[in-house]
Amino acid sequence: QVQLVESGGGLVQAGGSLRLSCAASGNIVSINDMGWYRQAPGKQRELVAGIISSGTTNYADSVKGRFTISRDNAKNTVYLQMNSLNPEDTAVYYCNVGGTYNNGPYFSSFGSWGRGTQVTVSS
Repeated sequence: QVQLVESGGGLVQAGGSLRLSCAASGNIVSINDMGWYRQAPGKQRELVAGIISSGTTNYADSVKGRFTISRDNAKNTVYLQMNSLNPEDTAVYYCNVGGTYNNGPYFSSFGSWGRGTQVTVSS
């Protein structure tokens, strides 16, 4: 199995910045997709940003120009740098990682979610 540990959430004033990290561990063979999602109270979970193994990224329109996703393949870690935060960014942020892991005598694909980290932006 593959476990994800997120860190970096917290309380910040509008206009401030935070950096989220998500480290994957386990019998990982390779990681393909890495992404960050968020869920605000009363709303559905939405994709914030994603990055694939080639380094190609995509962003939700609401965060373009403010958030940057990156990955460190050697550390199996994905980051989300969030700048110019506003109260609408308040949510629980979840990382999601997909790839292949060593499941004993064979390899299996996985898709794992982190437990989430709270980001609160005050006005």
